[in-house]
Amino acid sequence: GYARGGGGGYGRGGGGGSWNSRANDAFTEGERNQRWELDIFGPPRAASEKTGINFDKYDDIPVETSGRDCPPPATSFETLNLPAVLNQNVELAGYAKPTPIQKNTIPISIVGRDLMACAQTGSGKTASFLLPMITRLLGMEKPPPTRKANPLALILSPTRELTIQIYNEARKFCYLSGARPVVCYGGADIREQLRDLERGCELLVATPGRLVDLIERARVTVASTLILALDEADRMLDMGFEPQIRRIVQKEGMPQAPERQTLMFSATFPKQIQRMAMDFLDDYIFVTVGRVGSTTEFITQKLEFVEENDKEAVLIDLLKAVPGLTLVFVETKRAADMLEYRLCDRQLMATSIHGDRTQREREDALASFRAGRTPVLVATDVAARGLDIPNVVHVINYDFPGDIDDYVHRIGRTGRAGHNGLATSFLNDRSNKKAVQDLVDIFTENNIERPRWLESLANSGFGGGGGRRGGKGGGGNRFGARDARHDNGGGGSRHHLPFLQRIDLCRSLSAHIRVDGWDAGGRHAGEREFRLFRQTRGASRSGRAGRTHCDDREGEMADQDQSPFHPHHDRCAISPSAAAGRRLAQRTGQILRSRHPQLHPFRG
Repeated sequence: GYARGGGGGYGRGGGGGSWNSRANDAFTEGERNQRWELDIFGPPRAASEKTGINFDKYDDIPVETSGRDCPPPATSFETLNLPAVLNQNVELAGYAKPTPIQKNTIPISIVGRDLMACAQTGSGKTASFLLPMITRLLGMEKPPPTRKANPLALILSPTRELTIQIYNEARKFCYLSGARPVVCYGGADIREQLRDLERGCELLVATPGRLVDLIERARVTVASTLILALDEADRMLDMGFEPQIRRIVQKEGMPQAPERQTLMFSATFPKQIQRMAMDFLDDYIFVTVGRVGSTTEFITQKLEFVEENDKEAVLIDLLKAVPGLTLVFVETKRAADMLEYRLCDRQLMATSIHGDRTQREREDALASFRAGRTPVLVATDVAARGLDIPNVVHVINYDFPGDIDDYVHRIGRTGRAGHNGLATSFLNDRSNKKAVQDLVDIFTENNIERPRWLESLANSGFGGGGGRRGGKGGGGNRFGARDARHDNGGGGSRHHLPFLQRIDLCRSLSAHIRVDGWDAGGRHAGEREFRLFRQTRGASRSGRAGRTHCDDREGEMADQDQSPFHPHHDRCAISPSAAAGRRLAQRTGQILRSRHPQLHPFRG
């Protein structure tokens, strides 16, 4: 488990607190220590329980790579030529055979190439960037100790729980290596984190909000950071983190590409997020392993048409019919609290996790759930990404998500470690129609039996609010994403603008629509769509759907110990107007290109 206050577990006592001397703990080169190994690796377990999905059944899993001079995939950990200490730690961690994402991405990262990788949940993506990152760290000269931490490698992730999980994996691979990992995230005592940074930090795992805070306090500098990894990169770039990411990477002295290596990993990569990510990558290789839907080999997906008033009764019946750890997803924090209360009132042991819970409450809830003391965990999407709880038997989408990517990540919490899993989703006339249509596509592509009413529900008309990213993001029929650089629309161009800047540009261009000589029909159409844009933006601030989106997203942003400026608030407020903004962009694209020929913000 996680040792509060930093690395080393039992080795913390020898760490000292002086910034001019390194800690003497479990990460210092030396002899093996059984107490440290028990703290870091846990009690011995079968390798099959530690390595994620059983990919022995996936020898023919499809893999696509694109980019210049892509190194060949590895066949085993031995062929990766990892340092001896890292091979020892891989064995201690219980990794017997690399998964497809590890086989294909570790050789790319070890040689220093930038990477964008997409693979299904539970496929071993964390080790895919940790192993090459630590391998390269061991060959670098460490900067002299100073009061300001100067990490050589930086890993950013969107939530506290995922950050802690990555750090725990980093502790395993850094054991006795000489590379010391440190974790920093909001909601925890910053003084403990500062003391841990002073003991030495080569690898920093952090949430963006807490890292910005530490930089402003002059306690961390990224001036020597030569390796940057973004886990769940699509979510970080799409949910209001983009201003913070740009500040950290582009405005705080971090070496720029190609001097800096950048690695991005996620289970989904919509094309618009790929284009945004191009600002941080240089001559990168794109790897996609399988389709996220291939998780269905282990997950039985069931759909139930349930009216809102009947959801609670159906949920209780399911909980009684399917024993074991059950994860129930809802859309809002209020719904999570209410459902937890109602379940406990029915003598069903339940707990909840969402953005309004303190960090201690969230850690205690997860620990109680993992141990089986409270076998039902009610959660918002804060728990949908990255969390590895191997024995989840059943995932229930009590509220069907507004985006198909969220559905994929939610059901990926079960069926892990080669176990069979069950995912049940409640749908009704209020479900997001775009997400339902994408669900029909996923079921069709993977030859999954579906109820007859599903297609009629998908075709019943627009409703249920707007999805954040517009469906599958252009994924192919067997992959979670494809390289956006291959689009005919010029997706490989680096001359584009982030979504928020596009919307601001739409506002400013509204004046040009009225003065730049458009014909009457075009002018009036443009003005009408801009009015629609403003109306939908206002409606999203006051309407029910807008409040629902903002409620959850604000909670997730609060997880990161944000500064008083919350760029995400505006992001979620205008997201329902994305379609109107795009239509306006198309109308005004001609003006933009004539005035700014070097930019093509609306291409593709």
